[in-house]
Amino acid sequence: MNDTIQRLDIEDRITFRCFPGIECFTQCCQDVNVALTPYDVLRLKSHLGIHSDEFIDKYTVVIPKGKKVIPLVLLKMDSENKRCPFVTENGCTVYINRPWSCRMYPLDVNEDGTYRIISDPSRCKGLNEKEVWEIGEYIVDQGMVPYEEMNRALSQVTIPLQAMDLDIDNPAIFKMVFMALYNLDRFREFVFQSSFFDRFKISEERIRLIQSDDVELLKFSLDWIKFGLLGQLLFPVKEKYLRKQDGREARS
Repeated sequence: MNDTIQRLDIEDRITFRCFPGIECFTQCCQDVNVALTPYDVLRLKSHLGIHSDEFIDKYTVVIPKGKKVIPLVLLKMDSENKRCPFVTENGCTVYINRPWSCRMYPLDVNEDGTYRIISDPSRCKGLNEKEVWEIGEYIVDQGMVPYEEMNRALSQVTIPLQAMDLDIDNPAIFKMVFMALYNLDRFREFVFQSSFFDRFKISEERIRLIQSDDVELLKFSLDWIKFGLLGQLLFPVKEKYLRKQDGREARS
């Protein structure tokens, strides 16, 4: 463990304030890598009112990570000035639905769950301001709670996948997992056109919710991956399909 890394707890305090007119306003939105979570993509594509296909094609760079099933998805910066496509001189045009890393700034999370400041007062003048925040208060103020909730749900997939170190070389599996996490509109079309709901026991209420609610759809897609890839028995087979299976086994 590198002891030089700053480690702040949720009760620790920072001084920070960002506002239009500050000398460095929006500079942190340029020449930076912004990794997007599935929930980030959900919020952004909904804010823009576009299909997730279009958002992925127009606003992301997808970087495969070897044999890891889930790739790195980055926000595509402007090719000329390396600036976020959603930022103008007046500020962020998607501020209410900005990604997790933008909300967390000037903080980031260490591997052990502690926090660190990722800029310095010479670059981020907001760190020279006198407004004092307890880190826990700052996280709530920046609207991080639903993002943290969805990140925890995602970790229930990513941590087991990392621990299992699956040796997967079927490109179809990579495409299906990516669709389920990042291309939610396409995943909704896929799952409703398949026989999945006919074959497995899922409540009518949940089916109704995932048909119209992207957050519920993302939660379902995580369960779908746990079921299909991690072997978690989350969806019981319906009786009629069990009988068909038993009949086939009896004839064989």
